Amino acid sequence: MSRSRRSAAPPPAPMQRGSGRDRHGRGIRSSATGPFLPPLNTRIDLFDMTVASTVDYLRSVWPDQLADVAFEVAAGPYSVVPGVGVERWAVHAAERRIVFYRLPIQRLTRPHRNDDLHRRMVIESCVFRAIAELLGKDPWDLAPDRFRHF
Repeated sequence: MSRSRRSAAPPPAPMQRGSGRDRHGRGIRSSATGPFLPPLNTRIDLFDMTVASTVDYLRSVWPDQLADVAFEVAAGPYSVVPGVGVERWAVHAAERRIVFYRLPIQRLTRPHRNDDLHRRMVIESCVFRAIAELLGKDPWDLAPDRFRHF
């Protein structure tokens, strides 16, 4: 006796949102850090915080010259400059705007020691050099008291 393809099995239950999240009886998934841990600090966040803190410091040293300057962070430039390569930042003096390119600064600039301190120093040096280019000064002249002990 052959079986009918139409069996008397109950129809499947409608899919409910999140029903596939309780896998293997382990409970519902939570965020990566959990409720009691601080959020993760990503490379993007650390880059943004380093640029912001360096800009704040330089604005406190040069308040009149940097009052109307806009600072932006972008992933990368749209093109490669012939003979120069990939830009780390772009200074638009007429618009009083500086754009820092995160990926070229992080990936193409090689610190001599690969740790958090030296990666932060690379970012800070790019901020100093970009602002110095906008103001027409030497980067070491932007904060002479900061480096007096060297």
